[in-house]
Amino acid sequence: MSSLVPRSEVPLRVSEEVRTALEEGRAVVALESNVITHGLEYPHNVATAHQVEDAVREGGAVPATIGVEDGQLLVGMSAADIERFGTTPGIPKVSSRDLPIILAHGGRGATTVASSLVAAELAGLRFFASAGIGGVHRGAESSMDISSDLIQFTRSKVAVVCAGAKSILDLPLTLEFLETHCVPVISFRSDDFPAFYCVSSGLPSPHRMDDEATIARAIEQHWALGGPGGLLVTQPIRAEDAIDAREVDAVVTRAMLGAQKEGIRGNALTKYLMRAVDKATEGRSAKANMSVLIGTARLAGRLATAHARHRRERIPH
Repeated sequence: MSSLVPRSEVPLRVSEEVRTALEEGRAVVALESNVITHGLEYPHNVATAHQVEDAVREGGAVPATIGVEDGQLLVGMSAADIERFGTTPGIPKVSSRDLPIILAHGGRGATTVASSLVAAELAGLRFFASAGIGGVHRGAESSMDISSDLIQFTRSKVAVVCAGAKSILDLPLTLEFLETHCVPVISFRSDDFPAFYCVSSGLPSPHRMDDEATIARAIEQHWALGGPGGLLVTQPIRAEDAIDAREVDAVVTRAMLGAQKEGIRGNALTKYLMRAVDKATEGRSAKANMSVLIGTARLAGRLATAHARHRRERIPH
């Protein structure tokens, strides 16, 4: 059972489980549907979506996979919804800039990090889990290629839990952008900013915190201080599932030269570089991707639970 929840003029269809959890002050974690439509082939994409939701539950929270269908934002997709998205070809990837157009047309779309954050905030969700975020692309000083994820972090009051950003990006500039726009970056039990497949980007994290309760307090303090957007909480991939950073960087460097010769840029460049990494690592990147999906979802569940507990203790009944 789902119900339509009017939030201004935006049609939100919030699942009964998510609605009940929010009303009771329990933890909820938002998830993107892009993983279902633009990741693995069926039936592995659907199985993966359920594994990620299960990981959120293991962390103590309710999962809310987000999608767009029939001119509505789905917040908390059912098993039938996930199956339908996983078996329907041609569902477009929808970022935050695309949402008004897709909603106006009454179409269907798979949400990215940025668009998921928009929907999550509208529905009252405060946590979102993703394997990795977008960032500043290599060569951005001339291409101006900067992911909309970074812009959305400054606008949506949602804490993002991830394994950092992919090594195909310019990670020093990505961290510089986040600092310039006052987006707090916290690394969970790590001194370094992770790089998706890699345990470390080689860059120190602005802040390290080692327990969920402290991070929950920091998140609440950020918003209490008037922070207009969210925070970034990173957790590195498990060492046994990681790919050596030098190996990835060497592949990306060679692939960048090939892309320049072929005139590949923009969104096509990201796909080109990721395919190069996948080919060079002979399938190890797929295992690494699954590892970070599950790990960040589980941590997001734990952090959302700690935050809900903090709010209950802070607000008298």
